[in-house]
Amino acid sequence: MSYVRPCCLPISFEMTPNVFQDESNDEKEPRGLPKLVAPQADSHRFDISYFTVVLFLYWHTAAVYGLYLCCTSARWSTVFYAAIMTELSTLGNFCGAHRLWSHKSFKAKVPLEIILVILQTLGGQNSVYTWVRDHRIHHRYSDTDADPHNATRGFFYSHIGHAFVHKHPEVKRRGKDIDMSDILGNPLLAFQKRYALPVFVLIGYIIPTAIPMYFWNETFKVAFHVNILRFILSLNYTCLINSASHMFGYRPYDKKVMATENLSVMLMTLGEGSHNYHHVFPWDYRAAEFGSWLNFSKAFIDFFAWIGWAYDLKIVDQKSVADRMKRTGDGIFRNVIF
Repeated sequence: MSYVRPCCLPISFEMTPNVFQDESNDEKEPRGLPKLVAPQADSHRFDISYFTVVLFLYWHTAAVYGLYLCCTSARWSTVFYAAIMTELSTLGNFCGAHRLWSHKSFKAKVPLEIILVILQTLGGQNSVYTWVRDHRIHHRYSDTDADPHNATRGFFYSHIGHAFVHKHPEVKRRGKDIDMSDILGNPLLAFQKRYALPVFVLIGYIIPTAIPMYFWNETFKVAFHVNILRFILSLNYTCLINSASHMFGYRPYDKKVMATENLSVMLMTLGEGSHNYHHVFPWDYRAAEFGSWLNFSKAFIDFFAWIGWAYDLKIVDQKSVADRMKRTGDGIFRNVIF
């Protein structure tokens, strides 16, 4: 289904957070291209990216070894440190690349932007520019061949298999029409895009490995492999949203959208599993109707709103949510206590 961009919304009411009403109008396809209706997947034969396959095999093997070291020889301080770094790196993607820059669901002052860029780089999931571009086209052409991780092609492809092959021609063709001027116009994000690899090596590998070695005399072998473990955990947490949350669960807000409400993903990602809601109301900074329940990303944004570094937080008014559920939902009552 086509994605309704936040700029198509009516003006917000004068309050904080800003409350928006639902206004679901389809966009016209760019340049006269035929409309893609989900679920949709053609018989395209993908070309394998062997370098990526080898790289991901190494990363996951090293992560398993890192898990072994956590259970046998790593210091408890190293394990605790890795857990904290895992959550921080996911916040960089969920709060920064996703809610702030992909959907513009709130605004951030420069100090918070710097924090989020550092944390997003720590996660190692490409630059903010690449992350946002792929996510915007994912929303606009969700679960079709123009979706970079089309869930119509199955769990493995949507979870991680799409990284092992070159992009479908539709992704490249329609991706040219995704507006990225706001990202390119941000000096901080433009710098990260330009120096993505060396910045990631420094922030994602060198510094996280050096800290345990310097401060509590952890060995290089343990520090290095446990750092890869936290990177792989963060990566797979994010990928679950693309895979499990497009296949398993219920659809109380729009039954025609493949994205689902998935409690298991919500628990593992600390708040990112209310995906049917998010695809229907992508501009809501909470990414969930009941945003205060186990939603660490919302709590993170709320804290910085409290100190004044985050502002113009957008939410959807409850009447619009209820009306949308009645109009397009699957009728399944959400029986989890939030």
